[in-house]
Amino acid sequence: MLKKTLLAAVALAALAGSAVAQDLKEFRIGILGGENETDRLRNYACLADHLKKEFGFEKVSLFPAADYDGVIQGLLGGTLDFAELGASGYAKIYLKDAKAVTPILTTKQADGSTGYYSIGLARKDSGIKSIADAKGKTLGYADPDSTSGYLVPLTQIPKTTGMPNDKYFAKTQFNGGHENNLLAAYDGKVDIAVDDSSGIGDFKDGFTSGTFHKVVAKGTVDPNKLVEVWRSPLIPNGPLVVQNKLDDQWKTKLTDFFMALPKKDAKCFNAVEGGDYVGYVKVEPGFYDAIIDVRKQSIGG
Repeated sequence: MLKKTLLAAVALAALAGSAVAQDLKEFRIGILGGENETDRLRNYACLADHLKKEFGFEKVSLFPAADYDGVIQGLLGGTLDFAELGASGYAKIYLKDAKAVTPILTTKQADGSTGYYSIGLARKDSGIKSIADAKGKTLGYADPDSTSGYLVPLTQIPKTTGMPNDKYFAKTQFNGGHENNLLAAYDGKVDIAVDDSSGIGDFKDGFTSGTFHKVVAKGTVDPNKLVEVWRSPLIPNGPLVVQNKLDDQWKTKLTDFFMALPKKDAKCFNAVEGGDYVGYVKVEPGFYDAIIDVRKQSIGG
């Protein structure tokens, strides 16, 4: 009798999970800040169309946050279902609530790697050729929750200079996302900007992916006027995460959907990811343990 009761409970739980999946009418996607809102919405429009068609959602809502924390708080508060984060953003969520989201995938570059770099860019006419030339200058950060635009340069540049950044540089400042930060260096408002980049390919193309690549591709900056003056160790690519209020059935469905997207619609995949990526690979939370530890020790949750 007990065995039959337990089996019935398991069956009911399975049906309940199925019902959760079937009853999801709206899918809410958070989009990190760092690129102008019009571009972000345009790049994600095709993804929203595919999701509606694939899963029959009545509505796919896109939320382009003004900064990284807008998406982070949406995921923590359960008002967003999905987002692609940087590693530090995921670390912030994990440190506040390890059960809030599950990372399911990350991007893979053309060379097969699943990592990227933080690079320091300066104007060529500034005379700055390396981080050693930048003592007493101004360093621009992207966002307090950016991995390559804050956490990594905050902790790794001092390993080269031997001094904390707020002591080595005359001034450090946040510039409202990666694109704004890079433009601040390009326009001479800061001496060095830290940016996300694949670090592979040609500098004249802004390398193969990252914000530098995006702004070069758009014609916003002339790469011939810039020079790379610093590069970090390899950083793990950020995760695509699913809100844990969605059941395992949805995590599996979304994983399969995104894995198929690059072949199903390469143009849409490239619009969303922006650069020379070849697809997604599955990822476990442990892939980000090092970033979680660095964040916990340096800036906390």
